[in-house]
Amino acid sequence: MNIPNVKLGIVAVSRDCFPIELSEKRRKAIVKAYDGELYECPVTVENETDMQKAVEDVNRAGCNALVVFLGNFGPETPETLIAKRFDGPCMFVAAAEESENDLINGRGDAYCGMLNCSYNLGMRHLNAYIPDYPVGTADEIADMIKNFVPIARAVIGVKNLKIITFGPRPQDFFACNAPIKGLYELGVEIEENSELDLLVSYKEHKGDPRIPDVMKEMAEEMGGGNFYPDLNERMAQYELTLLDWAEEHKGSRKYVAFANKCWPAFPSQFGFEPCYVNSRLASRGIPVACEVDIYGALSEYIGACASLDAVTILDINNSVPKDMYEKYIKPSTDYKLTDTFMGFHCGNTPSCKMCDGRAIKYQLIQHRVLEPEGSEPDISRGTLEGDIAPSDITFYRLQCDSEGVLRSYIAQGEVLDVRTKSFGGIGVFAIPEMGRFYRNVLIAKRFPHHGAVAFGHYGKILSEVFRYLGVKDIAYNRPANLPYPNELPFKF
Repeated sequence: MNIPNVKLGIVAVSRDCFPIELSEKRRKAIVKAYDGELYECPVTVENETDMQKAVEDVNRAGCNALVVFLGNFGPETPETLIAKRFDGPCMFVAAAEESENDLINGRGDAYCGMLNCSYNLGMRHLNAYIPDYPVGTADEIADMIKNFVPIARAVIGVKNLKIITFGPRPQDFFACNAPIKGLYELGVEIEENSELDLLVSYKEHKGDPRIPDVMKEMAEEMGGGNFYPDLNERMAQYELTLLDWAEEHKGSRKYVAFANKCWPAFPSQFGFEPCYVNSRLASRGIPVACEVDIYGALSEYIGACASLDAVTILDINNSVPKDMYEKYIKPSTDYKLTDTFMGFHCGNTPSCKMCDGRAIKYQLIQHRVLEPEGSEPDISRGTLEGDIAPSDITFYRLQCDSEGVLRSYIAQGEVLDVRTKSFGGIGVFAIPEMGRFYRNVLIAKRFPHHGAVAFGHYGKILSEVFRYLGVKDIAYNRPANLPYPNELPFKF
């Protein structure tokens, strides 16, 4: 409900000293080969006037992402001006030659033209998606376009996103304090509010006639015995508060993510922990990052767009005990102990990503701090707890550092089928060469302890999204035979 729909168009370009029919014929072959909606722009671009007509045409057709196709060598200026004039992500691809029997009038030289196209994009400081090998037949380019769709979806989402925050970061959580300069560079808008604003709005929703329906949804989601019935009304009231705030405060933006302060004052004033409600919104494509983690919310939203699935944000939290590793992991996997760790948060992971037995419980740490010793949990209740289900995952983050530079990391791995025997929303994660990645990327580049998690291997999509957004520093978990720049060969 909070994710863009991509409507793709394709525009063919043609160098005027090459047959225009070559580009048009090849464009039509791509449209025929593509399994999905692909608007075929009838204007073939040879000059700047054609470029203007083509951009006007795809705009009228409602396209929000564009494939610029070099059916032959292509005109460098008009083809790159398409990316400048079109308000959406652009992909550039080129035609492969088709037959040894047609290499005179049927030779397009797009292999060469793509080089000049890339050079011209760079001269104009324009971002565009160019596949790893951007030259292909109609069928091959159709496959490249499929790969472009989730990239385009994430870029469109970011460019139309507003991040809404409530409250300053908690004390001693410098990890969640990052310059917002990077948001503006990405085209993201931000609205910062006080926790009091949220509390006032929450109180105004008391008795909202929609509350019973939300309570029913919550009860059906969790199942009997897995929630506190007396908390349901308060949590439903809070969910409606956030949804209404998002709708009323989007302004000029189409999509919303939240970064909210959730402790220490929240439970005493609202009467519960917000984690379960946060998980429900995340499952609908509206991330609610904990502890006013603005870049965590942004990272989650990008992952939701890339995967079209629920995401979460977790602490890169604790090491796996050696006895647990020896008993449950080493016998059946090739992972080293240092490849493993536990990802944890109080209870914000969507229930669809958790094992059977997940339940709404109470935040043990906050119970210790906020409620009398030995008392039954009350205001510390509201976390969604249990083991995270086994799955392929991508752990990643986009961050603006203290110097205002955008950095990112991406690491693919999995959640293992190992019971954690702990509290919170938690799982045993394994990422190849995690130990080296932990030291040479997470620590060396000063990333915070929060990481976004997409449930599947989305490293390629995310890396292309980050590139498109202009992020220069994209770190990953390097294999053992590839040292990090700061990793020296000496050993104790």
